[in-house]
Amino acid sequence: MRSEAVAPPGTSGKVILVGNPNVGKSVVFGYLTGRYVTVSNYPGTTVEITRGDARERDGSVEVIDTPGVYSLLPMSEDEKVTRDILMAETGARIIQVCDAKNMRRSLMITIQLAEMEVPLILAVNMADEAMARGVMPRVDELEKKIGIPAIPTVAVTKKGVDRLMSLSERSKPPSLRISYGEKIDSAIAQLEQLIPDTAPIGKRALALMLLCGDDSLTPWLAGNVRGDSIKEMNAIRNLMVEEMGEDIAYRVNQMRLQWIDSLLGGLGEEPAESRGTDWPQAFGRLAMDPLYGLPILLAVLFLAYEFVGVLGAKFLVDLLEGGLFGKGIVPAAVWVTERALPWPLARDFLVGPYGMISMALSYAIAIVLPIVGTFFLGFGILEDSGYLPRLAVMVDRVFKRIGCNGKAVLPMILGLGCDTMATLTTRILETRKERIIVTLLLALGIPCSAQLGVILGMLGKVGAAATTAWLVILIGVILAVGYLASKVIPGESSDFILEIPPIRMPLLGNLVVKTMARIEWYLREAVPLFILGTFLLFVADRFGWLLLLQKAAEPIVVGVLDLPPKTAEAFLIGFLRRDYGAAGLFDMARAGLLTNLQVLVSLVTITLFIPCLANFLVIVKEHGYKVAAGMAIFIFPFAILVGALVNFAARKAGIAF
Repeated sequence: MRSEAVAPPGTSGKVILVGNPNVGKSVVFGYLTGRYVTVSNYPGTTVEITRGDARERDGSVEVIDTPGVYSLLPMSEDEKVTRDILMAETGARIIQVCDAKNMRRSLMITIQLAEMEVPLILAVNMADEAMARGVMPRVDELEKKIGIPAIPTVAVTKKGVDRLMSLSERSKPPSLRISYGEKIDSAIAQLEQLIPDTAPIGKRALALMLLCGDDSLTPWLAGNVRGDSIKEMNAIRNLMVEEMGEDIAYRVNQMRLQWIDSLLGGLGEEPAESRGTDWPQAFGRLAMDPLYGLPILLAVLFLAYEFVGVLGAKFLVDLLEGGLFGKGIVPAAVWVTERALPWPLARDFLVGPYGMISMALSYAIAIVLPIVGTFFLGFGILEDSGYLPRLAVMVDRVFKRIGCNGKAVLPMILGLGCDTMATLTTRILETRKERIIVTLLLALGIPCSAQLGVILGMLGKVGAAATTAWLVILIGVILAVGYLASKVIPGESSDFILEIPPIRMPLLGNLVVKTMARIEWYLREAVPLFILGTFLLFVADRFGWLLLLQKAAEPIVVGVLDLPPKTAEAFLIGFLRRDYGAAGLFDMARAGLLTNLQVLVSLVTITLFIPCLANFLVIVKEHGYKVAAGMAIFIFPFAILVGALVNFAARKAGIAF
């Protein structure tokens, strides 16, 4: 168990969304707040919390979207953060978003919230899917049994969601109370006597957490309970362990499940709605099939290539770079600076070869933005449709060959958005061996969204053969390195357990909100780094450092990879930002400075190149300097070696693409 301190009590008047993973909390949040307002790490953790404002009759109220959890007895950092938020935000109203198709699991959270004595209402979400399957519980009966409002919702179509805020204003703690047997109930009562009345949540909930061995409460106890009372609490817990063994938490959960099963058995179900052929779920089953799933995956990749590589990287880039910047902004900036700035250095700083307008903004806005924008939209479609978890099931056998399981594909898919964030999400993998392997593969062979978009744009101009070759080489390298890493890195692999959401048709409104939030992140986080990178290039060029580095790299770039000397510049700046390096290659290719074979060699090399600075620092944070340094020392020469082999093999075979 982790033992970070529980956050101090916060202000009342807030609304907190709580629920299991994949129940539609984020969709409900997006509807209530209108857009994603603030996304930040919870203090002392890497877990992201989303906050926004929702309108009420008396003004606005802050809404907090917590991480999806299976229990409020923390077994993971996500669960601890959600529990800590509930303890910190005393007086907040809780909206629990449930999965109407799996109320048994959702009600496990409801029981724990009831024991916390927090004001609560239930949003019984995905009611349409539950009705279609004939498993929709009678919500009116559910309300009577637990004593709080419960409303059926379909978040993706906004059905019922508009009533949640008004209902939450009248929310109250649930009236349910479960008996855990004479011994456990007696111990709970003794612990409640020792817990101060100033406890931020119900004493019964805290007593159960302590009895079940929740060590993460230790800092809160130290700051709020007398030392002699803590000793007495430990004595009560130790006595229960002696009498019942270490599985007290298991017994508590079994009693909760018995109560839930009895409750659901008495609720009854709404009549099923006939929908005819359930083709989305039939497609979902085929997408997980080892045989039929492969052509579906290839079709998805082809559509992604056409959408990002052709629409984004060809049409939109030509429109912005050739039109808006090439014929409008840059010439206008040159005209203004020639008349307004008499100093050549200042003019070069703005519109020179490494100028803030001519290079930094041109790359960031005209080249990369349309590419990452189309990528973010396409990725959002895959997320909202429910395809990604099915991809994990389909590739489970492949990932077992490299010492992982199908769940590892999720961080790797997220790496197509940002390798730095994806490295943090490797925490969903159960063993250290799996986390190191996936972190290595992310750093080695998974291009981030901006880099991938630029790569697809370049490959789109040299044809399908080069694109196929790049993809085959990349997959082959990932599988080969992963297999060898699984043999070298000690440790065991974990079993594959993953929840599969239903296949859904993504809604345009949700996709727009999600895509705009990610574009906002790109503009806020990435564009300043483009400007910084251009500034460093400008300084390096002025002092002659860039020329020295290029000359030092020429024996490798020219002699080994058979690339123009200027390519060294893209590789060097690629360590600062991977996408920036790829954008430099894109610019060279557009200027006709690279042959088709050189495009392929340069893209293979820069894709496999050492991770960007931000990703490297996160690897250090997650695994330590030795592991991070070891990965960098391996990846750099390995990328050069693979690029050289591709160049040698293609020339030997007379393939020019």
